[in-house]
Amino acid sequence: MTQSINQNTRAHAGQTLTRMSQNAYSGALPNFRNLGILLRILLSVHIVALVAVVLKSPTLAATGEQLMEVAALVEPLLLLTLVALYVLNGTLARLPFVAGAAAVIALALLLTTALYSATRNHLPINLSGIERYWLLVGLVTTMLLCYFDLRGRALSPALSEARLQALQARIRPHFLFNSINAVLSLIRQEPKRAETALEDMAELFRVLMADNRELTPLAREIELCRQYLGLEQLRLGERLNVEWHIDNMPADALIPPLVLQPLLENAVYHGIEPRTEPGVVSIHVYASRDEVHAVLRNPYSPGSDNHIGNKMALGNIRERLQLHFDAEASLTSRVVGDTYQVHIIMPNRNERKKSP
Repeated sequence: MTQSINQNTRAHAGQTLTRMSQNAYSGALPNFRNLGILLRILLSVHIVALVAVVLKSPTLAATGEQLMEVAALVEPLLLLTLVALYVLNGTLARLPFVAGAAAVIALALLLTTALYSATRNHLPINLSGIERYWLLVGLVTTMLLCYFDLRGRALSPALSEARLQALQARIRPHFLFNSINAVLSLIRQEPKRAETALEDMAELFRVLMADNRELTPLAREIELCRQYLGLEQLRLGERLNVEWHIDNMPADALIPPLVLQPLLENAVYHGIEPRTEPGVVSIHVYASRDEVHAVLRNPYSPGSDNHIGNKMALGNIRERLQLHFDAEASLTSRVVGDTYQVHIIMPNRNERKKSP
């Protein structure tokens, strides 16, 4: 039996490595509808423009004049380019990386030419030759595309999956053995309940072992969490009380899979298991404006030495939120009295709202 388990483990590891190598990052344009991407572009362009002016201007007075000249063209050009990229994001995303990058550079140069031609005779300052602006716009656009490409490789789903698989490998045995023991205790007295528990356990592990890079409906994640907590209640009985507050939950919102379930696993492991008296795990999921909020609470015991694994789970989830949503998502945790709280904020996207 041990040999069979080892063979299955090696087979699964081989499949994971194969899947990771097949899905390694191969280059992609950034999502020009993402707030974090737009803010990085705005900040980068202004920094480059300021550095270029300071390096070129010999005096402070000349610096002010150069700033006026650059701002007269850069500000409207930057806004026009961002609007155009936002509108064309879906079309650009379907292009291969090289073709998409060339299209972005061509678009920036085309807008530069149009804006230069439309404003050069109507501004109170003398603009330099258009070739200079072509060069600057081309260089800055290329630098930004290279930066986003390198950033995408650093946040590659393959790397994130490797860390996720390592985390899952750590927590699976603990949960698996406890669940099996709980089911064994039910087989004779409550066979139907034991059968349902085994089905829930099989479904849970199917999701844990799946390729979890695509976004999933929030309702599916909640269902998975219910299955997990149901299995834990078999083992812990009245020691585990669960409170659900999901009446205002946007069921079709798309979120990264396995965002809530690992947090609930930590809530049980760190907040309920060390206690002899009953404890409450609270899950509050709701929509506010264009955001999805998930607030998870569990009892907190000061001085516990089990919080390293909790930090690993939080770090992993933060990484995947950043991968999918960039600056539009956040995860915060804090201790409030005798309660540990995790608060996740994500953009409220569904199939209709999702960027093309």
